Amino acid sequence: MKKNQKIIIALAAAVVIIAGIFIGVHVANKPETVEGAKAIDVVVMFEDETTKEHNIKTDAEFLREALEEEKMISGTESEFGLFVTEVDGVKADDSKQQWWCFLKDGEMLNTGVDSTPIADGDHYEIVLTTGY
Repeated sequence: MKKNQKIIIALAAAVVIIAGIFIGVHVANKPETVEGAKAIDVVVMFEDETTKEHNIKTDAEFLREALEEEKMISGTESEFGLFVTEVDGVKADDSKQQWWCFLKDGEMLNTGVDSTPIADGDHYEIVLTTGY
């Protein structure tokens, strides 16, 4: 076997091993979902600091589906999932650097609405935030 062929085989093996590691890490860190009926509370806070409470009963496993069932959110699709631009009929104003911030029990989510699993009794806040 030529030296170049050995290098190519070694590189291909390394790529396969690295891909396997990435897949393993992804599977290990994948959020766990809960099947079946659940009730979640969602509080929306608007620019003038008024709030609207929603008590949602759903079989959805992820936050996006539960909020869309209630026709609460809309936005634009991106490679990372739905980028929420409108909540309860109120659009975030880009000219004011507004965006919708999603929190669970007061802590900012580090997942998007597409990949945030929900469980019975969860409490979420959606806050219209100004400034990037």
